[in-house]
Amino acid sequence: MKKVLFVTYFWPPSGKASLHWPLFIIKHLPKFGWQPLVLTVKEDTFSGKDESLLKEVAPELTVKKTDSFEPFTLYKKFTGKKKDEQLVASETISRSNRSLTHRVSIWIRMNLFIPDARAGWYFPGVRGGSDIFRDERIDAIVSIGPPHTSLIIGMRLSKKFNVPHIPVFIDPWVDIVYYKNFKRSKPTLAIDNYLEKKVLSNCKAAVFVTNTMKEDYNRKYEFLKSKSHVLYWGYNEENFCLPPNPPDQSGQALPKEGGMNADYKNSSNKILEVLVHAGNIFDFQNTPQFWERVKKEIDCGRNLKIKFIGTVSPGIKQTINDSGLTPFTEYLGFLPYNKMLEELSRASYLLVCATEPRHVPGKLFEYLRIGKPVIAFGNDNNEVKKILEDASAGMMFRYDENGEEFFLNAKNFKTYLEKIKKYDRESIARSLTSILDSSINNS
Repeated sequence: MKKVLFVTYFWPPSGKASLHWPLFIIKHLPKFGWQPLVLTVKEDTFSGKDESLLKEVAPELTVKKTDSFEPFTLYKKFTGKKKDEQLVASETISRSNRSLTHRVSIWIRMNLFIPDARAGWYFPGVRGGSDIFRDERIDAIVSIGPPHTSLIIGMRLSKKFNVPHIPVFIDPWVDIVYYKNFKRSKPTLAIDNYLEKKVLSNCKAAVFVTNTMKEDYNRKYEFLKSKSHVLYWGYNEENFCLPPNPPDQSGQALPKEGGMNADYKNSSNKILEVLVHAGNIFDFQNTPQFWERVKKEIDCGRNLKIKFIGTVSPGIKQTINDSGLTPFTEYLGFLPYNKMLEELSRASYLLVCATEPRHVPGKLFEYLRIGKPVIAFGNDNNEVKKILEDASAGMMFRYDENGEEFFLNAKNFKTYLEKIKKYDRESIARSLTSILDSSINNS
């Protein structure tokens, strides 16, 4: 069986959402003739932990874990946080925090850590990868970014051992949306652009998780057109159709294919409608007009509740409060993956916020499979709009719109599950193996 090394910074028990793509793609590769191995770090000190994901890692899977210099302990000391305090992604780059230490820490992050804050993994990662190559006959390398340091490690190992490298872009590199509205120096941008181009020019094929991102990179680098591919984020069918569809601890079963859980009622016997957003949400994803619309719906007698799963930026929390929605809002924080799915299954409506036109949020695919009406926000994001329309799953609005039309039409949205089966990760894994086969055959 051919062997492929995955270079991924995030791995269980990290609860980082971006590890789901490699974790669940890897599970399907052996049935298509590829044996995966994993290079990762000993500990992700930033993200929350999800111990439940450890059961998704096959016992026979080779996982090499290395050290990595993490700047987050220094960051905590500098900003006055406690050593054991959990960092919140949406707060670390929030523009609403105007303290001097916060602004200095952002400048350091934007200009001194190239390509990202995990740059300290490069040398230990290359050494760990080299150890794997000495013990195994590796046929190809797949690296996952962000962090884009992983892609540089993949390139270095590819050149050192003369095997094809396939970088996977979960998000863009030099102009990732997190850098929006932050100033980066010209030398920093020059180095970052150099590294990005070097990785892409040396790779055998490049994978992007959105078509819009692929097209944008093809315009930036003409040489990419003949070797770029799209493999969407996708979802895991087994998380939704595990016979006999076991219930959670409260007895609430996840929806089977074609099924939906009914709305539930509150103590006054009035239908309670729950709007859920899953995943981190940042200041630049705020929807002030929508929050005002939700409050008006409540004022008109609608029994609406908002739930946030994941971190919520200070700016959005402030807008929620200013809109008078705090009594109707619940912040659940980080939840293990299965618990998150349970909350989605109980929701009446699902909210997703695209960060930019190239962004198709990963949670969108789980939303589609859950089958509840989806309201999406994003400026000029035709890709998300088309996915929703093709599946008859919901509506999309610009950030300056209030989404009133969604509430008027929500009951009409019934997701066509046949349309979304192509997003099952088993199908995506099959496509990845085709790219791998082509890469080694043309080496």
